[in-house]
Amino acid sequence: MNKILIAGGSGFIGSHLCDYLVNDKNNFIYCVDNFCTSSPNNIKSLEHKENFKLINQSICQKLDLKVNQIYNLACPASPVQYQNLPFETMEACIDGSRNLLELATVNNATILQASTSEVYGDPLKHPQEESYYGNVNTFGPRSCYDEGKRMAETIFYNYKDLFKTNIRIARIFNTYGPNMQQNDGRVISNFIVQALEGNDVTIYGDGTQTRSFCYIDDMVEGLVGLMNSDYQNPVNLGNDTEMPIVDIANIISEQVKSNSKIVFKEMPVDDPMKRKPDISLAKKLLGFNPKTSFSVGLEKTIVYFRKITNG
Repeated sequence: MNKILIAGGSGFIGSHLCDYLVNDKNNFIYCVDNFCTSSPNNIKSLEHKENFKLINQSICQKLDLKVNQIYNLACPASPVQYQNLPFETMEACIDGSRNLLELATVNNATILQASTSEVYGDPLKHPQEESYYGNVNTFGPRSCYDEGKRMAETIFYNYKDLFKTNIRIARIFNTYGPNMQQNDGRVISNFIVQALEGNDVTIYGDGTQTRSFCYIDDMVEGLVGLMNSDYQNPVNLGNDTEMPIVDIANIISEQVKSNSKIVFKEMPVDDPMKRKPDISLAKKLLGFNPKTSFSVGLEKTIVYFRKITNG
């Protein structure tokens, strides 16, 4: 049996990954989470399954398990979360990563780090490819996350070089879908919740800044594909369809059938103006090709938020 540890398994991406992998009866899933920023509701439907076990624990504490694969998604991931928990964020990236790498090394397991497009900072190169070193700020309000993830990548590569640990690095770009938290401060969840509740849809900046959004099902397939490959350098995972933020706000308002006004506020410090992955490497290596259109993914996400907000 393939024993898989998913750290941060009750989080947004982690819960979908648990759900995807637990359906294969040849897998046994250990979901490790301390619910620092995640919801146990995301994995409630899995807890009765014979090949699923929840471990309520921080990855900053040692784990003693026999596993073949480890997915490390344990870290506050939205600006609201990591700015409220800067030290917990850095500890997860540094101490937590080392604990999981030790476990992987002892078990001769493959370990995948969920890194982020934030390692590129506010990029001066567009789109961003894996060889780009980024334009980053070590002192800004986002630095605990950006630099934490950069350090995690460094730790992973040192384990690879010193101990021959079998690593994978996924640089995840903006992802959306059910199981997002309604108060996480991300663009999609913010806009949907505001529109459902009839509040102003708030854009920070003038709305010309761009993002590229990948639906969660496509992201999960990319992560599993990377884990099962033999590639040990960073790989961008995301959707390469780029949209201005103001267009996203208008599309969401239209799909929700909201009368909300779009209002503009000051742009946060270090918020990137452009964010679009070059996914040519993932396409070549993994056959990765996001299939879910933005309108279809958005419809599924709105249905989810209607349910949890009663909107």
